[in-house]
Amino acid sequence: MSYENILLKKEDKISIITINRPESLNALNAKTIRELSSAFDELNADESCRAIIITGSGEKSFVAGADIKEFSDFGQEKAEELARNGHNSLFNKIENMNKPVIAAVNGFALGGGLELAMACHIRYASENAKLGLPEVTLGLIPGYGGTQRLPKLVGKGIANEMIFSAKMIPAQRAKEIGLVNEVYSIEELLTKTKELASVIAKNSPMAISKAIHAVNLSDTDNGFETEIKSFGELFDLEDKKEGVAAFIEKRKPNF
Repeated sequence: MSYENILLKKEDKISIITINRPESLNALNAKTIRELSSAFDELNADESCRAIIITGSGEKSFVAGADIKEFSDFGQEKAEELARNGHNSLFNKIENMNKPVIAAVNGFALGGGLELAMACHIRYASENAKLGLPEVTLGLIPGYGGTQRLPKLVGKGIANEMIFSAKMIPAQRAKEIGLVNEVYSIEELLTKTKELASVIAKNSPMAISKAIHAVNLSDTDNGFETEIKSFGELFDLEDKKEGVAAFIEKRKPNF
């Protein structure tokens, strides 16, 4: 499938999605969300893809937020529909992918941009990255999962401070509070993200898929039961047989 607002590149077992709207600092408009949704569907069904990286074009911005002009005249009903559709078509879809998604946050990640990064399973950031949820300055609150995912990552107190103050935080502070995993120079960011994706891509895709879903339920009543059931189910699958055989035979597994 061809896309206009995003670039999709496949390198061996790794796929890289680049949001390509540099003229608007890669802001999320409706078309970009639709294209991202389609790209993630495509990659989720692609058995050759083992890990996905999402980043923004240029060196200034990952995603600088949503395209405010698109919804500036919305009323309650249309605004709720906008948020619900975003959750269902993209943000929740990323979180529940069958393969890991890594955000390479190259610059501004604000509003919907930070929410997009938080929906990913892992986040690396460049040294020039600035992260924040500025919605209250518009008389709004985050609508794509920011009030739910941020407290889980950094705790309620820091999440409240970020949301209520609308302040941007630098990449190093984001690492200190657990919002991003690592910080690299802008020149190193994508290389380091690819290195991590390559390590992940060598491991069992079935086990990683089960792990994603178990971790996503870690703060619910179903978390432990999901882990137990998934652990058991993997014993009947080929990946477990290959992994155990490789360990016993002192070789690398071929998943």
